[in-house]
Amino acid sequence: MVVPAKKLRVLVSEGSSTSAREAITILGLAGHHVEVCDPSRWCLSRTSRFLRRFHHCPGLRTHPAGFLRFIERLLTMQPFDVLLPTHEQGFVFARAAERLAGRAGLALPDFEAYRAVHGKAGFSRLLDALDLPQPPTRIVRSIDELRAAIRFPSVVKTSVGTASRGIWFVRDDSDLNLALYDLESSGSFAGEVLVQDLITGATEKAQSVFCRGKLVGFHAYRQVAAGVGGGEAIKESVGRPAVRSYLETIGAHLNWHGALSVDVMMPIDSATPLLIDCNPRLVEPMNAYRSGVDLVDLLLRVSLGEVPGMLPESRAGIRTHLAMQALLGSGARDGTRRDILRECWRIYAGTGAYAGSSEELTPVRLDWISAVPLAMTAAILLASPQFAASLARGGFGAHLLDIESIGKIESADFLRDLSPRRPGVSQDP
Repeated sequence: MVVPAKKLRVLVSEGSSTSAREAITILGLAGHHVEVCDPSRWCLSRTSRFLRRFHHCPGLRTHPAGFLRFIERLLTMQPFDVLLPTHEQGFVFARAAERLAGRAGLALPDFEAYRAVHGKAGFSRLLDALDLPQPPTRIVRSIDELRAAIRFPSVVKTSVGTASRGIWFVRDDSDLNLALYDLESSGSFAGEVLVQDLITGATEKAQSVFCRGKLVGFHAYRQVAAGVGGGEAIKESVGRPAVRSYLETIGAHLNWHGALSVDVMMPIDSATPLLIDCNPRLVEPMNAYRSGVDLVDLLLRVSLGEVPGMLPESRAGIRTHLAMQALLGSGARDGTRRDILRECWRIYAGTGAYAGSSEELTPVRLDWISAVPLAMTAAILLASPQFAASLARGGFGAHLLDIESIGKIESADFLRDLSPRRPGVSQDP
């Protein structure tokens, strides 16, 4: 691990996601001063010895204008070198780029580029325009259009949604009717809905950092075992030059600046990777860190205006796991208490799929406080394995966007109507 000569003051824009929790570990190991703001006082990142200060803020989803004012006020009151958006906060930061300019280093593209990949429908259209591979996709806006577009088996996705929200696997009429009911009752047809052919294959992810349209860092990993909601419980780094080329094309076209991640499907009947989703941020960067590529440090450097050279290739075959995801996945698959106890033992002993793997979300040996959420998850699941689905749904909080909050941020009046009143900053040590 290379420790930078200068220790930076970094403000992480939320603390509830697994991506934020992993970024904080990497930042802390490098010796940086890390503070976090989040609408939940019990967010995952509070259980880290690397967190210097917590700021309780308005919810991005429930009060996007209030959240932005809070960040502006905090950056005015305290000196930060870098503002690091680890989730959907980048959407409002890109929208308000001029207001945030000069307050802290921030690596984001212009708002139109961000919008192009934030929604699934926009990303699909971009792939078509760039002639990049994706599963056969239809974009619809009504129940009738969806019924006409469906081909079994398919995946139905709302254009807005993260953390596996707004996704239905439709294999027959029964699945379709359930998806239609959920979509209509949630008001999802107020936006666009994607219908994609269901491709059989392995799920992978790729992460990258760009500096003004030029790729300067890349990493990819495959899913070894799934957790709850389709997230990764066990990962292994892989080399994917084709996916790297796809990202270079996307980044150059959008003149991308900052972090960009994609979900990839590797079909069993084809050697061509298919792009299935995009996240305009770093997603769970610890596997890359363990594989010799520190994308978080690279993102800090780009945020500060540096023009870094391309990082070397990451090492393939490096395995990491998220114990909390593994336990939740076991419970969500109708696991019994005995199944969960066995999973706990395999994780602790490093046997089976965990052989040679290191913990990336709650690294107790590096950060003893991270044992708290892990122990609580295990205890709750041992008391009642059926709680797994409820615990997973708790990951959708006020730090994430929905159709209504996106509409507010996109509106012409959003920045003009921001009140000059600046709310106080609530801090917890």
